[in-house]
Amino acid sequence: MTITALPVIKNGCLTVRGKVVLTGVPENISVSPANAGSAFVGASSTASSSRHVFNLGVLKDCKFMCLFIAKIWWMIPRIGKSGSEIPMETQMLLLEVGEESVLSASDEETSFEAANENKFYVLILPVLDGAFRTTLQGTPSNDLQFCYESGDPEIQTSEALEGVFVNSGDNPFELIKDSIKILAKHKGTFSHLETKKTPAHLDWFGWCTWDAFYTEVTPNGIKEGLQSFKDGGISPKFLIIDDGWQETENEYRKEGEPEIEGIQCATRLTDIKENSKFKGEESDGSTTNLKELIHHIKENYGLKYVYMWHALVGYWGGLLTSSEPLKKYNPKLVYPVQSPGNIGNIRDIAMDIVEKYGVGIIDPEKIFDFYNDMHSYLADSGVDGVKVDVQNILETLGSGYGGRVSITKKYHEALDESIEQNFKDNNLICCMCHNSDSIFSSKNSATARASEDFMPNEPTFQTLHIASVSFNSLLLGEVVVPDWDMFHSNHSTAEFHGAARALGGCPVYVSDKPGKHDFKILRKLVLPDGSVLRARYSGRPTRDCLFVDPVMDGKSLLKIWNLNKLTGVVGVFNCQGAGTWPMKQPLESTENSAKMTATSITGRVSPLDVEFLDEITGEKCTGDFAIYAFNSGSLSTVAKNKTVEVSLDVLQCEIFTVSPIKELNENVKFAPIGLINMYNSGGAVVECIYNDTITIKAKGAGLFGAYSSVKPISCKVDDKNEDFTYSSENGLWAINLQTEGSFKDIEIVY
Repeated sequence: MTITALPVIKNGCLTVRGKVVLTGVPENISVSPANAGSAFVGASSTASSSRHVFNLGVLKDCKFMCLFIAKIWWMIPRIGKSGSEIPMETQMLLLEVGEESVLSASDEETSFEAANENKFYVLILPVLDGAFRTTLQGTPSNDLQFCYESGDPEIQTSEALEGVFVNSGDNPFELIKDSIKILAKHKGTFSHLETKKTPAHLDWFGWCTWDAFYTEVTPNGIKEGLQSFKDGGISPKFLIIDDGWQETENEYRKEGEPEIEGIQCATRLTDIKENSKFKGEESDGSTTNLKELIHHIKENYGLKYVYMWHALVGYWGGLLTSSEPLKKYNPKLVYPVQSPGNIGNIRDIAMDIVEKYGVGIIDPEKIFDFYNDMHSYLADSGVDGVKVDVQNILETLGSGYGGRVSITKKYHEALDESIEQNFKDNNLICCMCHNSDSIFSSKNSATARASEDFMPNEPTFQTLHIASVSFNSLLLGEVVVPDWDMFHSNHSTAEFHGAARALGGCPVYVSDKPGKHDFKILRKLVLPDGSVLRARYSGRPTRDCLFVDPVMDGKSLLKIWNLNKLTGVVGVFNCQGAGTWPMKQPLESTENSAKMTATSITGRVSPLDVEFLDEITGEKCTGDFAIYAFNSGSLSTVAKNKTVEVSLDVLQCEIFTVSPIKELNENVKFAPIGLINMYNSGGAVVECIYNDTITIKAKGAGLFGAYSSVKPISCKVDDKNEDFTYSSENGLWAINLQTEGSFKDIEIVY
């Protein structure tokens, strides 16, 4: 019998590759082939409506990982085994199908490869279908349902033809990538990241004004902050001037009356130009404006890129409808309507406020004019790009505008067009944009925030942040470069966050207050020229971490993998015992959980944790790998399918550089490690050529290391003989690269 990969419904079961995935599939559910073994699952109803909830079938005893909108703006992951554990607003569901591994713990080191045998993965992805948006959800009886809604009572249907996409594969990362490419081509509403132009700021160290000043940001504060970085020897090359520069008004703040919680979200924009803080007289009597400020800080502090913040609808509360400068955009006061999915998860105070006080929405026919006018003004002032926030609010404003998908598409098209016309590069950071309306309307935008904000004053949020950004990058990373957000270099969790940013393939930027920096941390991230060693892909959990809870199961470490040009990298983080997921109760009592996570957790790291190793092995590879641990400084050599052990306390981490060992000749085996005092050491290895000698092109300055089976005779850097060190115990060869120049040519002679 031939087993087809195409999902089929037979005898009331949804079957993929001969394995039953769902039972009790209703008769109104249909399957239609898509491409390359994938399919769309649809449903029909006897009545027309703007919102349907269809039963897909029963999901039981199957490991899953899902991403869902917990709060209207942001996704978080959830791990489980049954349909009842799948929350409302689920936007991606990944199943592990196949036989359980029969390995015992003692076999773990010797049989790492076998753990992935006899398994395959099924991706169930709710998508956009015309004017409708789909999400998944479970019921207490383990039914898996899909919700199909337009967000406009006038936009109705009785059938969902292509609401849910189903595909399968042996490699979960390839499966997600291939699926997104199939959908991008089929739907035509968004593009895969590989086809987009990525903003240039991603490869440079940055500073954001938000945590430093919040809305009290001023020109003098910005200068003070940039000067304090300069004094410490590390200057940001990109700057985000966040919320606080715009001309706004809040009609509901009454002097002498108590402040209403969240009332700042009812504030509305009154002009596209900067507010009085950014124009007028300086303390020294000189006059200034935004244009002069940006010219000054670029000239004096070496900034390459300055971005300005604004909301997708202008400001949190939209536009002030009575504002004379903004009347040409036909703003209209409307009242958001949240979907049952939003209300069923975590309500957000910002939405409660705008539901009560309304949003001054810009006429969709005038939205391009609004963006173009603002962006052209900013560009003329020397601004290089924008961070566009509060994007998911559009899903609540679709009534009367063709629904949530239609209005989102309209706004995104206008935003993309304005960015293209006004800024030299695709310099746009999207934020608070995790709903599938935005994800699957992303034609040009190439970077977006990957999780809720870094919150310096919330100790229980730190581990959740790292887990969220890595899991969310599974989906987001195929459409945009996920931005793992700023952090503070001078913070109790700075090492934890800094290490994660180093291997996340994301921009690296902080939001330090002026004078509050830890330059020891920053020097592990930033090269002397202000650039960063950014990895090639989005950092994502390793395959053996996809279906475990790294925050609350009390026993699992979080491992995140990535690739550089010639090396792999695996970061290991102990996220247990320092926080709990929203909407999830601990399985054990607090006392037992605390006892469980009080001691360190031990795990194992293998070269096979790095996916797509073939991209870096090439010719002359022996099949063994050098593994360098950043914090401990240990260097090991292991076979591809073997492991090294790591033990970490709560909020501790370790970063392993994984480099293929190659033969120069029968006596010499070699593997470049990179700048061993940088978190992502291997990002500094640009080229390594094996001829009569070994020649390396390295980026940056500092201590450059490699594994060598024997001690070299001599070494040159840029044709000049240099001293080096060598340890016969572990084979670590190292040389100090001076700071002049961004790239160095190293020649090693044996």
